[in-house]
Amino acid sequence: MTTPPRKRVNQNLRTNAKQLRRDATYPEQVLWYALGSKQLRGLKFRRQHPIDRYVVDFFCGEGNLVVEVDGESHEGQQVADSRRQGRLTDLGFNLLRVSNDEVLENLDGVLEAILKAAIAGGAHPLP
Repeated sequence: MTTPPRKRVNQNLRTNAKQLRRDATYPEQVLWYALGSKQLRGLKFRRQHPIDRYVVDFFCGEGNLVVEVDGESHEGQQVADSRRQGRLTDLGFNLLRVSNDEVLENLDGVLEAILKAAIAGGAHPLP
């Protein structure tokens, strides 16, 4: 499966993404520290990346993968999250949700799940 074609990003969405990068939650910072600079077997990830009308927490283009870190702010957001997930899936992205607690308590397990999902999406990580 190929990555969907890129579209020009709305300036407000781009500004929002920059703000979200500055205001990252602690679990997002922990995960970014593990994913940034191609540390997960050479795969490139972006954080707070605009896709369509959303800003996703983490994105791996090679694996066509969106990773969302859900915390307390997501409790009660099931309808919105379901709509968002449906739209991203319709656009051809694979979506993996992990909780704040999973990141903080089982980072190695989260990284393994991310790697498996990226490979399933077509990524070819370094050995």
